[in-house]
Amino acid sequence: MHGFVGDLGLLRDRRFALLMSARTISVLGTAFAPVALAFGVLALPGADASTLSVVLTAQSLPLVVFLLVGGVIADRFPRHLVMTAGESINALSYFALAAMLLTGWTPLPALATAAAVSGIATAALYPALTGIIPEVVPPERLQSGNALLGLGANTSRVAGAVMSGGVVVLFGGGWALAVSGLMFAVAAVLVAGLRPARAGGDGAGSGAEAAREAGGSVLADLRDGWREFSSRQWIWVVVAQFSVLVMAMQAGHGVLGPLWAKESLGGAPAWSAFLAGEAVGTLAGVVLSLRLRPRRPILLGVLLCFPTALPYALLGSGAPLWLTVAGAFLMGVCFDVFGVLWATTMQREVPPESLSRVASYDALGSLMFGPIGLMLAGPVAHLIGTQAALLCCSAIVVATTTAALLSPGVRSLRAPEPDPAVPAAS
Repeated sequence: MHGFVGDLGLLRDRRFALLMSARTISVLGTAFAPVALAFGVLALPGADASTLSVVLTAQSLPLVVFLLVGGVIADRFPRHLVMTAGESINALSYFALAAMLLTGWTPLPALATAAAVSGIATAALYPALTGIIPEVVPPERLQSGNALLGLGANTSRVAGAVMSGGVVVLFGGGWALAVSGLMFAVAAVLVAGLRPARAGGDGAGSGAEAAREAGGSVLADLRDGWREFSSRQWIWVVVAQFSVLVMAMQAGHGVLGPLWAKESLGGAPAWSAFLAGEAVGTLAGVVLSLRLRPRRPILLGVLLCFPTALPYALLGSGAPLWLTVAGAFLMGVCFDVFGVLWATTMQREVPPESLSRVASYDALGSLMFGPIGLMLAGPVAHLIGTQAALLCCSAIVVATTTAALLSPGVRSLRAPEPDPAVPAAS
């Protein structure tokens, strides 16, 4: 209990409180956005699934394409300013989308352009967020800081998923998009209040600032980031694992799970229960990750990927709904603990001046095959059946996780010993 109070003590630090508040509000805006955008676009005269597909593709493609550039920018410039710019541009993009829907002036190229600008802004936000955390949180409190940030973000995801539907129903997609824009604007104001670590301070920020001043060309920065990324076996092996694992999850979560719920579990309410179970699991995972201090964090994180195959196995074997919801809860717990261990280890092991670029390679590698999973899920389900396709997703998760465990870097990386000179949190 004493240690838990010490973890919460981070909230008394002004800079961490600002970062957590900004992150929590930004994620709430992000959670509002998909429902607001989807139903707002589909409500337009003559709009159909193809219209929505164009807008969503225009948003997601720049996110992937500009991730590496976003990492370079976040390593070159003060990260709080990069995040402020990203949140501000996101706010402007969503205000523009809201204005179009509310005024009825909705040419598809204009909708797609506003969505694309939002994708570019997000491509800079993620690497900057990963890099700024060690500048704000003391090294010995990194895991607690990541867990608390996860608590705020996961709470926002649950709240956003619940509230966004009601706002869309009551006020329409345009006003819901305006609410998203307002949240991004508030996050921008909050994160603008962060300041770089003071010169000569003992945090990672001062060294990172000095290193950023001597940046070369963008290509040179990308090469340096790749060198940091590829020289650490544990990083590239797990990213390779997740490139395939995320492909299977996109197929399972995006297409196959909802399809099976419609065919055999009662439709949308059943799938909502599944997603709710997973969301509650992420909140439980935050509490667990505050307490865990494994000596081999990456080994434990990879081992925690095995239980995430269970929900797809349960769905594919025709298990009752309550059991699949329990499996989804376990998935949420495991992935949240993995996320905290992964982020904390990267922040400890990667030099601060390269951290955002390494994070951008991590995100790009992990996400790049996701669209393939979405594209293949429908044809595979038609060919072998929905249940068999779900079992294939489960098998892919197990196979990729087993392969990752063959890596000596994954198995042997150890967390640093606690510094006896640093007093315990109180």
